[in-house]
Amino acid sequence: MDDRPILFSAPMVRALLNGTKTQTRRVVKRFEVRAGMPEPEMQSLLRCCPYGAPGDRLWVRETFAKIDAQTQPWIETDYRATYTHGDRLGDSLGIKKRWTPAIHMPRAASRITLEVIGVRVERLQDISETDARAEGAAAHNSPAAILTGYRQGYRLLWDSINGAGAWERNCWVWVVEFRRLP
Repeated sequence: MDDRPILFSAPMVRALLNGTKTQTRRVVKRFEVRAGMPEPEMQSLLRCCPYGAPGDRLWVRETFAKIDAQTQPWIETDYRATYTHGDRLGDSLGIKKRWTPAIHMPRAASRITLEVIGVRVERLQDISETDARAEGAAAHNSPAAILTGYRQGYRLLWDSINGAGAWERNCWVWVVEFRRLP
């Protein structure tokens, strides 16, 4: 069983915490997947997933701030995803919070651990309405939209994270299903 870090944005951390996010999709980078790939090659690809295999754990990296005057290991950490200004004495004293980007979060400061329960590879636009909801996307309905519901919400979310036009590229993605550990 491996322990690996994984980055999430503040909105996705909130979705993890409230239980609405149970999947994540990440672009397949180092491997080329082609339509009609034989099953043995696909199984070989799945063994190389950078996000692990069923039974592995992912510890969530998110934007955080160490409470001043503490040393490692931290007793308390503030997390941008759930922090409310005014929660700390320093807020009322005008002390600015020093946020650290998620990529620099050490394991000791992580508050969320996920257990991988499934991994597969698919084209981005093959996402189902159910899977889009499991991604933590909000339903989005617009008469002018090509898609509606959670798939449209996920399309907007994907483009906001990966840049305008990312959805249209319809890249191959790792689909990692997980459950949050207590």
